[in-house]
Amino acid sequence: MRVMRACVGLGLEFVSVHTREDAGSGHVALARKLGGDSCLYRIESYADANELFSVADAAQATAIHPGYGFFAEDFRFARRVVRRDRPMEWIGPSWWVIRDLGDKINTKRIARSLGVPTIPGSDRPVYSELEAEEIARTLFDFQTTQGIVDGVVLVKASAGGGGMGIEEVGSLEAFRSVFRRIRNYAKRNFGDEGVLIEQRIFDFNHLEVQMVSERSGMRHVHFGTRNCSVQSTGKQKRIEVAPGFAPGDLPYTFDAQGVLDEITAHSLSMAHEVGYDNVGTWEWIVTPRGEPFLMEVNTRIQVENGVSAVISRINDRPVDIITEQIRLALGESMGYGQGDVSFAGVGIEYRILAEDPGNRFTPCAGRVTRFAWPQSDWAQVFTQVPDSGEYEIPMEYDPNLALVIIWGENLAQAKARGLEFLDGLVLEGAASGSSDFSTNIDFLREKTANLLEF
Repeated sequence: MRVMRACVGLGLEFVSVHTREDAGSGHVALARKLGGDSCLYRIESYADANELFSVADAAQATAIHPGYGFFAEDFRFARRVVRRDRPMEWIGPSWWVIRDLGDKINTKRIARSLGVPTIPGSDRPVYSELEAEEIARTLFDFQTTQGIVDGVVLVKASAGGGGMGIEEVGSLEAFRSVFRRIRNYAKRNFGDEGVLIEQRIFDFNHLEVQMVSERSGMRHVHFGTRNCSVQSTGKQKRIEVAPGFAPGDLPYTFDAQGVLDEITAHSLSMAHEVGYDNVGTWEWIVTPRGEPFLMEVNTRIQVENGVSAVISRINDRPVDIITEQIRLALGESMGYGQGDVSFAGVGIEYRILAEDPGNRFTPCAGRVTRFAWPQSDWAQVFTQVPDSGEYEIPMEYDPNLALVIIWGENLAQAKARGLEFLDGLVLEGAASGSSDFSTNIDFLREKTANLLEF
């Protein structure tokens, strides 16, 4: 829905796809309102590349925006967009950038070559048991120097993903058998017995740097930092705050502003080194001692781009990062530099979901019967729930009902406004079966109290 509005703002025509399961979504109604019936195409699956290209050809589309999921970080799909018989523009980083930074091992190598701190451990697959044991010994020793009593090392299948092929080891004595087990698992499931060994870091804050780059790969700016530490048990974000720390409002045991400056400088350095050429996010973890470590680079627009935009200004004008993404992907010049970017206030983004946080964030199947909220000039609401407030929640997809972005002059005001919004929000529904209708509103309210704290 935000992409469609950005297209209208840029004077661009668009077509939109939907499936049978989400035909009642507000994005379908908005597409019809902004572009008429002819801009809507029904498909069977968002994961069928051939079907998407068929729609693009039928509509004579000249560019594809992948959103923030499905094919957004699939370099093969991006490469196909620009190399097919009827090539189109790809709204995202170039396919080779996605390929190179999508490889976490390669990203770590690039980072280390530039002096960017990464999570201690191997930066290539390890096959030798003796070498693996020596790396593990070094990590346990390092954790001892950090004052960590019960250190933990992660043993990971290098070709794995999605949390598969990962085990924690709490002692050097247990390491060898775990290494053998993960190596055999990796060979059996991924055809590559390479293993990564990394330090397990506890009690960290998860920070991000929002990067925007020109298609030339030569000009880069950041739109600040955000803190994404409030997550579900499945590591799915639930609250994001921009900027990532509040050194003027909260006491930290380290130089919080210095850490924010450091991770933005490192992110800019890497963007320049790899010739990054669209939007992206550099993801960091920061320890309670204020030590930052780069985790990975997300080569796409992220859901939480709006919370960075709400505190950002270009020459004192509001920013829409999706508009910048499309404009720059189509080859326009940036037209501004880091010195033209300023920041004001604090933003909080809430993800409103039909789920039960008390039961491991289990999705709630059912139907929304009423959805309303108080209007104010400091709150933005993005939702696919239709204006009627009635919506059948499609269990085929993430039960995310809305994104709410709150702005305040400082952290205290943003938190107070956030609680005021949540208290005035009305979200009612009927669950399928005998269970009660569940939302995460109470969870969001509870977590607001300690935002940006360790």
